Amino acid sequence: MTNELGAVHIVIPDSQVKPGVPIDYLWWIGQYIVDKFAGKDNIKIIHLGDFADMASLSSYDKGKKSMEGRRYKADIEAANAAFAVLNDPLIKYNQRRAASKHAQWWPERYMLLGNHEDRISRAAEDDAQLDGLLSLDALDYERLGWTVVPFLKPITLDGVTYAHYFYNPITGRSYNGTAANRLKTLGFSFTMGHQQTYDPSVRFVNGQMQRGLIAGACYLHDEDYKGPQGNDHWRGILVCHEVRNGAYNLMEVSLDFLCLRYEGMTLAEFRELKGLC
Repeated sequence: MTNELGAVHIVIPDSQVKPGVPIDYLWWIGQYIVDKFAGKDNIKIIHLGDFADMASLSSYDKGKKSMEGRRYKADIEAANAAFAVLNDPLIKYNQRRAASKHAQWWPERYMLLGNHEDRISRAAEDDAQLDGLLSLDALDYERLGWTVVPFLKPITLDGVTYAHYFYNPITGRSYNGTAANRLKTLGFSFTMGHQQTYDPSVRFVNGQMQRGLIAGACYLHDEDYKGPQGNDHWRGILVCHEVRNGAYNLMEVSLDFLCLRYEGMTLAEFRELKGLC
């Protein structure tokens, strides 16, 4: 049965998973999706990319002291372990449904590859000896039922175009500026990650709503390279209700809200408990 109100898009911004960072929030997200949407029609889950950080392949840090101890294998294992945490609530829900002989629920799930996952492809391309040794196939995205979207390939769902980021096709450089400015440049509803910011925008063209959304942070840790003043930004997931022809109603679900719901404490208290403050 088709939902006449349109689809629901659950958008998960960049996770930047690497060895040693807390991944509890991924279970919160997975459980929230099951608790709120299990069994409902026309639910689509979109991860905006950079789930795996792949710090061991960073060209920016090559030769620096910060590269010491980083290992490709450890990066892959950390990403796959974290991805299993995100998927665990859905898998267990369907195991229970199967055991009770009820219909299972597998919503559409899309993983947009980001520039951090693309580090794997670039490393293999730059060194022929690594061809076959370094591969995106090492990541469990597709094996766990997600549709993997190649880096920077746009995908349009219900009139909203998703990509890790959008770029000028002539220069190859990413568009800059606010979501409002990019919305004018692109001329269609879009959602992207990549930047550790949260910037929604809306405009109407000939009576039709267009939405622009930049959301690039969904993790608990702080990024050292951003310094002591650069990690203060909104973190969470977005739920887009009534998605149709590029228009929707937007709901923010912060990690603070999810932490309080599933841990019984504020995110600040949880971060202190984890030694992140």
